[in-house]
Amino acid sequence: MKTPAIKDLQDLKILKREIEQRAQLAAQLQAARLAAARQLKAEQELFANSVGAVRALPARHQPGQKAQVRLAPPAPLAVQQRLDELAVMREALSDEFDVDTLLDTDDALSFRRPGLGPDVLRKLRRGGWRIQGQLDLHGLRREDARDALSDFIRDAHKNGWRCVRVVHGKGLGSPGKTPVLKGRVQSWLVQKKEVLAFAQARPAEGGAGALVVLLAQT
Repeated sequence: MKTPAIKDLQDLKILKREIEQRAQLAAQLQAARLAAARQLKAEQELFANSVGAVRALPARHQPGQKAQVRLAPPAPLAVQQRLDELAVMREALSDEFDVDTLLDTDDALSFRRPGLGPDVLRKLRRGGWRIQGQLDLHGLRREDARDALSDFIRDAHKNGWRCVRVVHGKGLGSPGKTPVLKGRVQSWLVQKKEVLAFAQARPAEGGAGALVVLLAQT
């Protein structure tokens, strides 16, 4: 894999993080393979101990071919399953998704699923739900931010959290002083079935640089 050119300290940090992630994944894969090999060996030993001593059949019972014993394949590696899940998540969240084609948003770019009343957004804006977790996407590239958001929303929903905050930034350090991730984060959130609604955070909680997200109950 070709190493991208390093332009500044931020690129160096990102490259370092990617290298650490690859090393961690390689270690997990090796550990999973060793665990599968140990499990297979244990199953073989258990079979041998259960059957006991094995004697060859008399020559008249042997047609000239050895018996073929098929062993059950080892359990699939958890690491590969995780890689498959990441691939599905990347395909599921489209960067080309147009929110306006399917769902309505108001002038403040808040959002609620069809069937939810406007009181849900009012309560969300007023801080009616306690924020139980936060994801900060500052400094992440688009692909990394998309994966991080998918992981965060999925895990938050599994944990039974109702309200979380996603910080995408105000874009003050970006070219043109425009928030690069803001529109993409809104589009990605709309595509997540776990998300019921979201609204801009209150000034004390991040203001225009963050969204407060309401999740469906598990």
